[in-house]
Amino acid sequence: MSSKVNWNDQGGWGAEGAWGTRDSAGRKLDLARWQARLDQLCAEHHVPGASVAVLVDGTVHELASGVLHSGTGVATTTDSVFQMGSIAKIYTATLVMRLAESGQVELDAPVTDVLPEFSVADPEATGMITIRQLLSHTSGLTCDFNHDSGRGDDCLAEYVEAAKDVALDCPPGSAISYSSVGYNVLGRIVEVVTGKVWDEALKDLLLTPLGLTHTMTLPEEALAFRAAMGHLGEPGQAPDPAPQWDMMPRSAGPYGRVIASAGDLARFAGMHLAGGVGQDGTRVLAEETVALMQRRAVDCPDKWTVSSDGWGLGWTLYDWNGVEGYGHDGASIGQYGYLRVVPSAGVAVALLTNGGGAREVYAALYRELLAELAGVIMPEPFAPSATPPVIDWTPLVGTYRREGVVITVTERDGSGHALYEFVDGMKDLSKPLEIDLLPVTENAFAGTGVGSAFSTDYTPVIFSTLPNGTRCVYIGMRCGPKTDPADLKPEAERQPVGH
Repeated sequence: MSSKVNWNDQGGWGAEGAWGTRDSAGRKLDLARWQARLDQLCAEHHVPGASVAVLVDGTVHELASGVLHSGTGVATTTDSVFQMGSIAKIYTATLVMRLAESGQVELDAPVTDVLPEFSVADPEATGMITIRQLLSHTSGLTCDFNHDSGRGDDCLAEYVEAAKDVALDCPPGSAISYSSVGYNVLGRIVEVVTGKVWDEALKDLLLTPLGLTHTMTLPEEALAFRAAMGHLGEPGQAPDPAPQWDMMPRSAGPYGRVIASAGDLARFAGMHLAGGVGQDGTRVLAEETVALMQRRAVDCPDKWTVSSDGWGLGWTLYDWNGVEGYGHDGASIGQYGYLRVVPSAGVAVALLTNGGGAREVYAALYRELLAELAGVIMPEPFAPSATPPVIDWTPLVGTYRREGVVITVTERDGSGHALYEFVDGMKDLSKPLEIDLLPVTENAFAGTGVGSAFSTDYTPVIFSTLPNGTRCVYIGMRCGPKTDPADLKPEAERQPVGH
């Protein structure tokens, strides 16, 4: 694979956010070694192209490997840009927190204070949902509501209007349920408060002040750069270019479309590491605001899908055997991104890829990099237990439902099985998935037969209980409450969760 190394040394962030350089004894990167390792991993796991940026001792080091498009052979370089999927949520969260810091929004105020037109399918819940809950994925708003509201500047307003009748995954404030809908509502709040469309507000309040010249939100803006093409294919085989570059509507921006180079992503993370100060000394957030975003707001029953132990205000939170960190993962059509930050070590690592076994490259590369630079021992890959516990399937068997998905859990000869079906607006997304449930713990199972950007051989299937006593199952960090099969009526006849 072709490769390129780019060394950026433009000053640096110190250990506690002050400008300067910390003692770098034992932390100098052997870039040639890591370049060779990146090339090796990409070749081994059929990743066409990748870019890595490592922030350590105030310096961003950048590596690139492979090609942006297997059909054209255009080489990946350190200034190449990738679709980052859900990593966009961190940008939206940072933008909202800047508005909260200036007093323009109140985190614990109902969303309806800013958006009087906002509502959900449960009228009682409408006035309960707060901005803080949207940020921490505890609003109950669902994730997989697909709605293309067009390319106009009113696309977010139209999306929020269209989502009014979508059922909640769980009652507001009761549990975490990963929510892209919630982040689109946050994007609309940004528009109403600033008087600008989300894309413009992001540029004016974050991207421009931080000098992030290789970060954008719209496909036509990416045309000015070396842009990665996503690739799709069977696991363990070389993937082919995706049928199209981008399948997301413009309204997906706040939850799923920020396009950037790995270096720009690392510099964005560096602002958070520095207590809200950009690389040129520009203050974007107060230290107290940065700390609040990293404070645990909710525990996460599913600790495996994105290695999350909990969630802050925007950030996924990690606990690596006592070493705390934060970050986020993201995926779009054939493109996958991973960001990990270790504040105690002043280290951030960003990996952006365009297909293939990206998860395997992430797992191996980050295990080695973070161990060397930050003393982090990352968890072993998710897999069934070598000594599986005896499972009482009786309370787990049943039907679970969230917007767009019905999950039916059955027991066959002492073994668990789940049928994962797409319904409502997602009914044509895929054929039903047959999942065997292999025990990890009494409530956590390794699911087979589900391909995912966030899993390797097994997909986490986690059972939990809501505060109201309702059983639920998490797949992809989405909460699906248990329901009576008789309640599985057409969408127009269903009562929303929370009644």
